[in-house]
Amino acid sequence: MTDPAQRTREIPVFMVVPPCALLLDIAGPMEVLRKANAEQAAVRFSLTYVGPSPSVGSSVGLGLAGIAPLPQRLPDGALVVISGAADQPVGAAPDCRMEDAPLEAAIVAWLASVIRPGVRLVSICSGALLAARAGLLEGYECTTHFATITELVRLAPTARVRENRLYVDDGERLTSAGITAGVDLMLYIVAREAGHAAALAVARYLVVYLRRGGADPQLSPWLEGRNHIHPAIHRAQDAVAADPARDWSVEALARIAVTSPRNLSRLFNDHAGMSVTDYVNRMRVALARELVIGSRLDLEHVAERAGFASTRQFRRAWSRLHDGPPSRMRAGLS
Repeated sequence: MTDPAQRTREIPVFMVVPPCALLLDIAGPMEVLRKANAEQAAVRFSLTYVGPSPSVGSSVGLGLAGIAPLPQRLPDGALVVISGAADQPVGAAPDCRMEDAPLEAAIVAWLASVIRPGVRLVSICSGALLAARAGLLEGYECTTHFATITELVRLAPTARVRENRLYVDDGERLTSAGITAGVDLMLYIVAREAGHAAALAVARYLVVYLRRGGADPQLSPWLEGRNHIHPAIHRAQDAVAADPARDWSVEALARIAVTSPRNLSRLFNDHAGMSVTDYVNRMRVALARELVIGSRLDLEHVAERAGFASTRQFRRAWSRLHDGPPSRMRAGLS
């Protein structure tokens, strides 16, 4: 008999396909979800492609068909993803964007009617402009492709539009910058819903080792030291990322990596550019950073949950990677 606690949680995902769809805006994020479904069983992303037309052209001249009509109502917990569009698709007439205006207007009207509390709205690239036209970004922090930042400011005058950001998470509004940043955002969503181990597995499969955080263009700490393709090191790194707080020794990780402790230490230095201990501490600091930002735990409990033996040890490890103390980061978000 199946344990109810082990049942798969389903997240309905509706990918809105606009006219002149920018193909990578759709294919990249959706490939992340497809692989996430294959990598774990806790969460299933149930995907439906919807739009005002059953078929549209794409940025590279490839036709997209089999698009379902825009549903009249969305289920609770749904994720609506809006793709961006190309200014001048391959093989299209110069005035194609004007001809597609009624279809875009239909998407805008639909968004305004179906997006409600409990439904998350995700935009990729210039898809944010459709959300803004529907009035759904007013008062929210958001971003878009650098070429459409000015237009987003005009369309959503009360939104807090951020430049030079890969993606922005503001509650039920998640927006991303240009094109490949949609992959970064979707990996972030997978990490939140299915865990870091699942997101790391997807990133490795897609060979997107340098996944970045949304707040700035720097490397995500969860993927630092992973710009390599050595399977033994990845096995050890996956184990640490899935449970940073565990008491990891070089010997324990060597057993997981199926190599000797001495060889694992050498491999880490050669391929990851750091020692095994340094990698473990970086993952613990990354977990602690999430606890500092996302919880009200005091620093003693943050240190304990992140796997540090003491608050003092936590502060020392933190200071090697951050300019200011944890309290300053938390204060900056309040």
